[in-house]
Amino acid sequence: MLRIAVSIIVLMVVCALGLARAQACVQDNENADARTIVAGENETITMIAERLGVSAAELSKLNHVKEHVRLPKGTKVIVPTEKSNSEQPQVVGQTITLADGYSFQADEVWRSGDEIWYRKGNVTSHLKDNVKSIRPITKPKPPESAPATPAVAPTVAASPVVWISLVGGARFRVDEVQQTNDGAWYTRDKITIFLAKERIASIERELPAIQGVPARIRDWTSGNRAIDDLIKSNGSRFGVDPYLVFLVIEQESHFHVSAVSPKGARGLMQLMPGTARRYGVSKPFEAAQNIKGGTQYLRELMELFEGDVNLVLASYNAGEGAVIKFGRSVPPYRETRDYVRSISKRYGLSGRQVNSDNDVPAPQR
Repeated sequence: MLRIAVSIIVLMVVCALGLARAQACVQDNENADARTIVAGENETITMIAERLGVSAAELSKLNHVKEHVRLPKGTKVIVPTEKSNSEQPQVVGQTITLADGYSFQADEVWRSGDEIWYRKGNVTSHLKDNVKSIRPITKPKPPESAPATPAVAPTVAASPVVWISLVGGARFRVDEVQQTNDGAWYTRDKITIFLAKERIASIERELPAIQGVPARIRDWTSGNRAIDDLIKSNGSRFGVDPYLVFLVIEQESHFHVSAVSPKGARGLMQLMPGTARRYGVSKPFEAAQNIKGGTQYLRELMELFEGDVNLVLASYNAGEGAVIKFGRSVPPYRETRDYVRSISKRYGLSGRQVNSDNDVPAPQR
């Protein structure tokens, strides 16, 4: 009887050891394709997943932590190892979706404390609105190489490119346009905007070129090559996106070189006499001097307001003193808020979120 009891105990011990080894093997297999990173301050599994471009559900399962639980700074988090370059999709940007459903694209997104910052081209800004999600934009995988075939001439089967020409000569490319009795709704970079009938000179459709200048460089024009060159060269020289300079000029003067406002602002970028003197503009009706001075002013405002485009535009319209007076925010002037909303929306930022409550008339320029 004693011998039988000893045999049973030995058998139980052997089984327990075998089960432990099996469990260890399973655990090793689960983590074989994983690596470890350290969580930042107040990060959740969802935030880490969006930052790395991996599945939040998979990350939650790997770490046995719910997706929306905030992790202490320094917590080790197991993430799947990167696959080979041929399998891992390349992240080329981020899509930011705000709480109200409005989305726009950015080149980079990062978190600094409780604030979310993003970069789009040469412009860096932070978000004041609630962010619903940040999704990576991945580069499509190239098709698998097929057997070589004899070269044939390319066939053009692309959709026509749509151009809107404005009264005054400005011209820009849009993705889609729908005309109405009062004007036209156009879509550019997933943003839909209405343009009044009296501002439209013509709407043209043409087949896109197969070769030539990239679309991002040739998708806007003032209608004057010399002015386009001045916008691009000064934008590059002072580190300001040329498309933003184009939009400011179009809004300010509709590209009328000799434009004068009731308050005395002059030329393409509507420089006040004091601003013109500040930047050495002695001939405000000369396009080269005016654009150089206006672009320098935009650069200075970018530095003053740390790249916040909404505040830069508000300062250009109402003066930086007004923006500082109202706590470094867009002043409650109806003209200024309409100005910021109009340009920011066309530029692809969240300028349309400017609050229109308690508007008061702005000082006339």
